Amino acid sequence: MTLPQQLTAIAASLLIATPVFASDPAHFKGQPANTLEKAVANFSEYNNKLDKVLAGDLTPEAMNTVHQFTYTLENALQKLDDEIDELEETLEKVHKASEHADPDTVRSAGEQYLTNSRKIIK
Repeated sequence: MTLPQQLTAIAASLLIATPVFASDPAHFKGQPANTLEKAVANFSEYNNKLDKVLAGDLTPEAMNTVHQFTYTLENALQKLDDEIDELEETLEKVHKASEHADPDTVRSAGEQYLTNSRKIIK
C-alpha cells in the first residue's frame, strides 16, 4: 500500500471511530448493582469480559466495548465500596464488644459480619 493510500485508510478509520468517542457517554448506564450479590456477580462477569477484550486488538469497536463495560464495573465497585464500609462498621462493633466482654453483641454483630462478608469471599 502506498503512503497516500495508507493515509487515506487512516483518515477513513478515524472518521468511522470519531462518532464512537465523540458521542455522549452518559447514555451508557451499565448493569445496576442494587444488591451485594448482584455487584459481585457483575464484577466477576464484566472483569472476565474485559479480560477477553484486552486479549485482542484494541480496535475502535473494542474500545467502545471497553467503555461500555466500565459503566457496569463502576456500578459494581460503588456497591462493593458501600458494602465494605458497612462491613467495617459491623466489624468495629465486634471489636469494641470484644474489648468490653459483651458476648451478645460479639455473637450478633459477628454473625452479621460473617454473613455479609461471605457474600464477597467464600
